[in-house]
Amino acid sequence: QVQLVESGGGLVQPGGSLRLSCLASGNIERIYSMAWYRQAAGQAAGKQRDFVALVTSVGTTNMADSVKGRFTISMDDTKNTVILQMNNLKPEDTAVYVCNALIRPTDGTATNYWGQGTQLTVSS
Repeated sequence: QVQLVESGGGLVQPGGSLRLSCLASGNIERIYSMAWYRQAAGQAAGKQRDFVALVTSVGTTNMADSVKGRFTISMDDTKNTVILQMNNLKPEDTAVYVCNALIRPTDGTATNYWGQGTQLTVSS
């Protein structure tokens, strides 16, 4: 079974930096891409999470306009880990950040997996 576990959330002041990590583990055959989404507390429970950033296994990245120039995403495929480096954080970045990965397990077809999420709060 494949699992995604995030770490690195917390409280940071505006203008500060923080790094989120997500480790994929389990019966992994291949990781195609890893990404981060976020959901603010005020969003309705049924509202789709907001896309933040994505990196593919060949290094291609895609960033949401709201984080371009401030966030970077990278993947260490030898460690099955994706890193989201966040700089110049703003209060509007406050949200639960959820890791996503497109993974082909050893016993199945490519599937989207989700972590449980980690809270980031940007406040003075």
